[in-house]
Amino acid sequence: MLRFVTSGLALGALTLAGPLDRRALLDDCLSESEVPVSVPGTTDYDFDSAPFNVRTPFTPVAIAVPTTTRHIQDAISCGVKAGVKVTPKGGGHSYGNFGFGGEDGHLVLELDRMSDVVLDVETGLATVQGGSRLGHVASGLYEQGKRGISHGTCPGVGTGGHVAHGGYGVSSHTKGLALDWLVSATVVLANSTVVTASEETNPDLFWAVRGAGSSMGVVSEFVFNTFEVPEKVTRFNVILPWNANNSVARLKALQGWAEEMPAEMNARLFINAQMPNLEGLYYGGKDDLSAILDPLIKEIGGKLQEAKETDWLGQLDHFGHGLDLDQTHPYKKQDNIYSTSLYTDALTDSQLQSLVDYWYTTAKTVRRGWYHHIDFQGGKASAVSAVAANATSYAHRSKLLMHNFYDSTDVTKAYPENGFDLLNGFIEAIVGDADKLDYGVYFNYPDTELDRETAQKRYWGDSLPRLRAIKAAVDPDEVFYMPQSVEPAKADEAELPKEPEETTAPEIVDNGPGSEPEVEPPQETEGTTALEPVAPEPVVPEEPIVEDAE
Repeated sequence: MLRFVTSGLALGALTLAGPLDRRALLDDCLSESEVPVSVPGTTDYDFDSAPFNVRTPFTPVAIAVPTTTRHIQDAISCGVKAGVKVTPKGGGHSYGNFGFGGEDGHLVLELDRMSDVVLDVETGLATVQGGSRLGHVASGLYEQGKRGISHGTCPGVGTGGHVAHGGYGVSSHTKGLALDWLVSATVVLANSTVVTASEETNPDLFWAVRGAGSSMGVVSEFVFNTFEVPEKVTRFNVILPWNANNSVARLKALQGWAEEMPAEMNARLFINAQMPNLEGLYYGGKDDLSAILDPLIKEIGGKLQEAKETDWLGQLDHFGHGLDLDQTHPYKKQDNIYSTSLYTDALTDSQLQSLVDYWYTTAKTVRRGWYHHIDFQGGKASAVSAVAANATSYAHRSKLLMHNFYDSTDVTKAYPENGFDLLNGFIEAIVGDADKLDYGVYFNYPDTELDRETAQKRYWGDSLPRLRAIKAAVDPDEVFYMPQSVEPAKADEAELPKEPEETTAPEIVDNGPGSEPEVEPPQETEGTTALEPVAPEPVVPEEPIVEDAE
């Protein structure tokens, strides 16, 4: 078994070396270990080093391009030896450029060459490499067996970061979060060992990976449960010609409907400088949708613009805005943005009035490409909220509304200095004088302007103490650090969980440089309950629910 020491003393001594010394150490180590790298001046490097958000460009010290789990192990070991922080990058679609470490000087592990998707048609389990993109996973599962998981809409988003921090999308009210379908993960830790994380094996790590995965290690492979995709779904769009005088009443009616909407319904409200609209996906046909939607449209003064029955790939294509679904490497999409988010219960009358006042008097005067979309995450029939609050480290299941804010300007121009005020104004309008720490933020719609202490509390809420304890056990020296990552607990703060035991780590057989190591199955740990795989069956809304992990 490969082992590497990651003691604080060793790291501290190495970080005293200058940047050039660290770079030389790193380059030599990666070369000796035969870890592929992205070479500056090449087309590959141009893609691999391009940030999604040009507002916050970060320069890595090097970009490794692993194609095997062994490469990931060796790259992490090299980063530790050189005193360089290590950051996995999947799709490179993070609004905060967290795949580059959120700062300069990281060793980036560009994972998108590891993109295999294999479905076991007998069990319905899908094995997905950590660098796969959502569209590639979706198309692969459909082609191999007409199966799916719940996930987001943009086909170029990396599965790793998406799943590791939630994975909300237009099927989530019906099918839960992407992480709710995760059965196990192969994780490379800071000491370069490989462990399996599941309900049976290393359950603390498995809990942490489902909500704060990037702080804990590098996932080289996921195993997902899947569901049989429906033959027919209906996508819809309702335009809402509201004004400042009627928006409060209509928003109140809409969120009341969201609390009661059936499990088959998925919907979100888009607010921008033009006309708002309600869009979504219904698991069923157009006639059944009409019976649910028509009374709402009448109550909120809307107009049905479109309701179209389609198959599974058709809705993926629609919500992916026609982008190539089966995306792998290379990928390069850029914007110039600030984003933030907010979880809330149903808004009070005063909150609704404050939001509407800000929207019509201030936000509508800003002509940049901004939006505020409100996902109806919770409610009585929500598959997200049906999972126990502490079953995973995703901390915001009980909230009815997920508010996502996005402000974009020309990529060739500097983001305006006062640009942050627009989105923060929405937050202030909703939160008012209340403590913002009581309002969660979605890590996949991050706020880069939060300090670390605030960011941790708002991303992970009640999950944070346990996450910090697990971080202290698996990455005490913060090899996987970025400015908003989970900070390890200090020894006197809490009883720390044990490090993943050697008996549960896969045995790695070294077959020589450049070879894929053979991995023997980990031994089962007593005292835990396995997550039973679900055999291929028709869609059942309760499928993604997992047992209470506590």
